[in-house]
Amino acid sequence: MIKNIGIGTGRRKTATARVFIREGNGKITVNGKDLADYFATPEQIQVVKQPLMVTASDTKYDFIINVKGGGLNGQAGACLHGIARALTQVDQANYASLHANGYLTRDSRMVERKKYGQRGARRRFQFSKR
Repeated sequence: MIKNIGIGTGRRKTATARVFIREGNGKITVNGKDLADYFATPEQIQVVKQPLMVTASDTKYDFIINVKGGGLNGQAGACLHGIARALTQVDQANYASLHANGYLTRDSRMVERKKYGQRGARRRFQFSKR
C-alpha cells in the first residue's frame, strides 16, 4: 500500500486543490491526468512546478492533486499553494525558502460580488440630474 507522507490544501480565486505527497520520482498527476496533459500552456505547468524548483525536490516525491473550481490559471495557482504547504509538512526546512518566495501565502484576490440593484460589482446606473 502506498502511504501519503504529506497533505496540503491550496486555494486561489475559486479553485481548491488537495495535494498528496508520496515517495517517488517526480511524477505529478492532476485529476487523474499527467501534468502536461491537464494544463493547456507551459506557463501554467511552470507555475505548478515552482515550489519544487525552489526546494530542489522535483525528483524526490510523487504528487497526486485533486483540483476543482475556477479556471485553469486559478487551478494552477491553487496547485502551487497546495504543493508548497505539503512540502512544508514533509520537511520543515523547506519553510524558509518557500515563504521567502511567497508560495505559502494564499493569493486572496477574488472577483467582487455583484451588488443588488446595480449592473455589476462597481458599475452604477447613469446618473440623471433632471
